[in-house]
Amino acid sequence: MRVCRDQDHRELAASAVVTVGVFDGLHRGHRALIDRARSLCRDGDVLALVTFEPLPLVVVDPQRAPARLTGTRQKLELLRAAGVDLVWMMRFNRQLADTSAQAFAAQLKSGLNARRVVVGSDFRFGRRREGDFASLQALGGEFGFEAESLPPVLVDGLRVSSTAVRAALSQAKFGIAERLLGRAYTLSGRVVRGQALGRQLGYPTANLRLPEGPLPLSGIFAVRARIDEGPWRDGVANLGYRPAVGGGEALLETHLFEFDGDLYGRRMEVKFVEKLRDEAHFDHLDGLVAQMKNDEAQARLVLAGANNSD
Repeated sequence: MRVCRDQDHRELAASAVVTVGVFDGLHRGHRALIDRARSLCRDGDVLALVTFEPLPLVVVDPQRAPARLTGTRQKLELLRAAGVDLVWMMRFNRQLADTSAQAFAAQLKSGLNARRVVVGSDFRFGRRREGDFASLQALGGEFGFEAESLPPVLVDGLRVSSTAVRAALSQAKFGIAERLLGRAYTLSGRVVRGQALGRQLGYPTANLRLPEGPLPLSGIFAVRARIDEGPWRDGVANLGYRPAVGGGEALLETHLFEFDGDLYGRRMEVKFVEKLRDEAHFDHLDGLVAQMKNDEAQARLVLAGANNSD
């Protein structure tokens, strides 16, 4: 998969079938767009995807910017697994926000040799969201590409969207989130060094930094995690700002049961099974350690039950 930023991409293909969107979380609705675009590809076509970093609302209206479901690296990993040939990751800034719908549509042709463009039925584009699907069709006629829209994807009567996934995660309804995503919700990244306080307290953790902005969920969780796509291991994790130890930066701290290796610098993926409790402040470390022991015992029970039902 090729990943490009802000340059011309015409040399990469004689023609392309393109889908456009934020693609945060890469849920079933996003996959439907990619699958439809793939089905329209002919010999010589590139399956291309246009997305935006940072998320548009971070620039346009920061107070309304949503919690990210996936960081940039994880989103690209998911797109690669989905079989996308080329990702044009547009740098979303004020200049792009002020681009007219007509100029944006022209970029799809001039930048990607777009032959077909597939979008969702609620797709909007251009400054102040002035463009809709009807205008995309009209502009396609002007610039030489066809446009197609797909209806919303429904799961158990619920419209699949990143907003619906965030709502499920905020309530720790991981089963609903999994059905909307088409896979278990995970966070992944490279393990970074922390303060090593967990090791001192008898609970060493592997720490992942999180994307900036609000979190889609927080608290203490029974989890499964794997290193470098190895086997899944049971554990317990703290996702949030760690008030118990005066933390400030958001981290995902995972303690793996029966594991004591050095994971620094390795890739870790963490899957959330059940929320145990919210984060809490403790006046003394003794109280924190007692609670950690209780969290471990509870997580082991949850995960044993989940293993038996698999």
